[in-house]
Amino acid sequence: MLDKIKQLQELKNQAGQIKSALSAETVEGNGASGQVKIIMDGNQEVKRVEISGEILTDKEKLEAAVLAAANDAIKKVQRVMASKLSQMGNFNLPGF
Repeated sequence: MLDKIKQLQELKNQAGQIKSALSAETVEGNGASGQVKIIMDGNQEVKRVEISGEILTDKEKLEAAVLAAANDAIKKVQRVMASKLSQMGNFNLPGF
């Protein structure tokens, strides 16, 4: 029983380390050739959105650009997450 509790505590510590490392990372997703930018941290929290004034007059183009920028940022964060996890080394995940 104590071994299980120790394993759970270790997992909690590892998860905290990962979250902390990812919060220090940022990515920029782009849409409409950079007219829309979404800046996101490594924990997939949107930190800032920038929209060019030129695109504000076309609602459909703006919506598509926001969608593209968000998807671009998420893909980049996923790559950062994978890289960070591999850099941080072996994680002892019981049962895996």
